[in-house]
Amino acid sequence: MLKYDVIIAGSGIAALQLARRLQDQLNVMIITKNHVTDSNSYLAQGGIAAPVGKKDTVDLHVKDTIIAGCFHQSPETVENVIRDGKRIIECLINEGAPFDRRSEGNLALGIEGAHSQPRILHSGGDQTGKYLIEYFLASLTEKVRLVQGEMVYELIRNERGRCCGVKTKKGDGSIASYAAHHVVLATGGAGSLYSVSSNAPEVTGDGMALAFLAGAELTDMEFIQFHPTLLSLGGKTGGLISEAVRGEGAILINDAGDRIMEGIHPQMELAPRHIVAERMNKEILEGRKVFLDINPVKDFESKFPSITNMCKHHGISLTQGKIPVTPGCHFTMGGIVTDEDGKTTVEGLYAIGEAACTGLHGANRLASNSLLEGLVFGERLARHLTSAERTENSWTTSYRNPEQRQHRPEITFTRQELKERMMRDAGIIRNRVDLSSHLEWLKAQAFTFEEELDHMYREEIQLYLMWVVSMLITQSALLRTESRGGHIRSDYPIENNEDWFKRSLFLQNENHQLKVVQDEQHQIKIYA
Repeated sequence: MLKYDVIIAGSGIAALQLARRLQDQLNVMIITKNHVTDSNSYLAQGGIAAPVGKKDTVDLHVKDTIIAGCFHQSPETVENVIRDGKRIIECLINEGAPFDRRSEGNLALGIEGAHSQPRILHSGGDQTGKYLIEYFLASLTEKVRLVQGEMVYELIRNERGRCCGVKTKKGDGSIASYAAHHVVLATGGAGSLYSVSSNAPEVTGDGMALAFLAGAELTDMEFIQFHPTLLSLGGKTGGLISEAVRGEGAILINDAGDRIMEGIHPQMELAPRHIVAERMNKEILEGRKVFLDINPVKDFESKFPSITNMCKHHGISLTQGKIPVTPGCHFTMGGIVTDEDGKTTVEGLYAIGEAACTGLHGANRLASNSLLEGLVFGERLARHLTSAERTENSWTTSYRNPEQRQHRPEITFTRQELKERMMRDAGIIRNRVDLSSHLEWLKAQAFTFEEELDHMYREEIQLYLMWVVSMLITQSALLRTESRGGHIRSDYPIENNEDWFKRSLFLQNENHQLKVVQDEQHQIKIYA
């Protein structure tokens, strides 16, 4: 049995920040189900938000974050994260991280939706994630073991309930088990549960499902951010068109040439993402096509090389200055409940990055705060783990009898069917009828919250974990009877501050049932 000080599931910026901060003191294993660069962090175009400009302040960044998140946050949490983030970014700048600079040598700070100041640092124009992930990977030493192509499908707990290791499924179906003093979920969000998504295909909420099945608490799963501008290819999408393009002056128009954000919000195209996505969705439902007019952007191809190449790859000519766009699933604000260090409600288990719900994002993430969050919580957790007591974990699991172990549920749906149903019934605009219908469909499947996964094929396990997270999102979206941030209900179109202001739904697996509890001010227990 291979044993490590720390096992990290996932390979995005939060995972790599944690690993590089731990490597001089602890033995670390990173496990990723495909390639190390198959993450949302690697795909990130926009950049990292941090108040490092001359006219910017922590207070201004905090204010923008809270307004974008519809006040569904703790101001103290937001301030502490932004303050730590500013310090970490300044350290990265000083150590020579590859941030873009203008000709005079100053940082090339951009502006994005709902930001009041230019504070977005980029790398390689629109290749920030790629540059930073490669920079972080190059900083890792031989003390970090990187395992690629193994899917973590179960968290192992000992007789005291402490998480003490993981099981993985390899591509050939074989199983490996690894023990650790500490297990960290840095598996990203759940964006690829939706058929129209900016996310890497691998980002399907695995860590959230694993934590839930192990008894950890999750929250705010109804808050899903839909990015306004994905490249539209006649019913399909070709990738993300960064919000930085709108920050450089691009505008949204329909096929009649009308500027669709006119009169909708004072910040026009740079309004919070849920407002822009909702407006675009309305145009599309009315039979209009929506375009990003890039004519106002000077030197577009040099500023946005990866977007330019993506458009050319898909046969989209930029000579007319119009890129067809559509909204798509982008970010999961909710996730595994953690404290300020990344600890979950299960001893020995931690979560960082998009898999976690730290209290930073609220009901709608402020653009480019996600990479900052990964850096902050990767460093915080490293500081905690290097000072934590190394408790010896006994490795005990209770196996079922052979007949039960061989049982495989009869799966009657495909991954694509689930993704299309999520997009249709729990997507940008929601209502009771569609959510209830989708929840009933999910409940009708042959899955329970106590499946034995050892003898299931890898694709079957993947479908199962996707089903678990879909249940959590759909049930939460049905119960929150208001519209707030990324959660938009056509039957409850306004914010209901009397019943829902700063109130959250907490989800837990209790005796193999989904238990939903509203916060302490409104003790409502629901078993689904």
